[in-house]
Amino acid sequence: MSSLERTITPPRRWWKVFGKRGGRSYFVLTALLPLLSYMLLWEVLPIIWTLCLSFFDYSPSRSGGVILGFGGTNPYIGLEHFRRMMGNSLQAQLFRTSLINTLMFAFIAVPLNLLITIPLAVAIESVHERFKGFFRFIYFLPTVTTSVAVAAMWKYLYHPQQGLFNIILKGVGLQPVIWLGDPRATLGGVPVALWAVILASVWHDMGYNLIILIAALQAIPETFKEAARIDGASEWRVFWHITLPLLRPAIVSASTLTMMYFFHAFDIIQIMTDGGPSNQTQVLVLDIYQNAFRSGRMGWAGAEAFILFLIVLLVTLLQLRLARKEWHYDT
Repeated sequence: MSSLERTITPPRRWWKVFGKRGGRSYFVLTALLPLLSYMLLWEVLPIIWTLCLSFFDYSPSRSGGVILGFGGTNPYIGLEHFRRMMGNSLQAQLFRTSLINTLMFAFIAVPLNLLITIPLAVAIESVHERFKGFFRFIYFLPTVTTSVAVAAMWKYLYHPQQGLFNIILKGVGLQPVIWLGDPRATLGGVPVALWAVILASVWHDMGYNLIILIAALQAIPETFKEAARIDGASEWRVFWHITLPLLRPAIVSASTLTMMYFFHAFDIIQIMTDGGPSNQTQVLVLDIYQNAFRSGRMGWAGAEAFILFLIVLLVTLLQLRLARKEWHYDT
């Protein structure tokens, strides 16, 4: 081809420039664009907005400056909110109490959830095939129930006089317990009221982990278990040495998702106790809500929200590090 021919050669169309591999990349980018736009609008921008709020003494009741209300009567205070969190003010003390309650809530609820769902998933998979669908439906049903309905039901179960739990205690000759209202009642060093909302939250959420674990159990080759049984292993040893190790990737994934959920627990606690008694169930998300929307302290609430974001990010990264190992097995 001469230089003149190369000069007058028409440009290639964009789909030809991409080629097959480039076309696939363009298709993937186009398919992901709605999701990326959603994440940018509802996740990334709120995080940036929350971080900006934490640097200002911001309240929606004040007009502030011309740029998004920052400045003027909503002055820039830098890291003052974060310094105040270490102080002795009532706000700082309530923040630290909420943080401790949130950590206790999450680190009790997640192991409790897994201790219930792992044996339950194994039990459901061991029943006859015609009954599996029924049991999956029954145990997943609380998950699709609204949080408001779950909180109202459990609040009634904990009622001091008419609640089912106290009726059972009276029936066996024990004294009734004020589950949600006695600040002196503790179990294992944890307030009884916090245990009460933990049980309600675990009951509501365990269906998700149950589905994840059942799917992981179905992916384990049955030949591994049969070989162990032929060698004389009991069902307990089969579960402990074969089933449980092969479930580890699913357990890590389930614990990561569950931890993120319980760190953001709000609606069940807000309806059942609203942080009481004596702030024993005051978790961080509830404190953020009260500061932002009841008291109008959006700057302080933004600083609390950013601290919660950092904690969730750190815990999630640690959990994902546990799942980094490549798991495989040959059939």
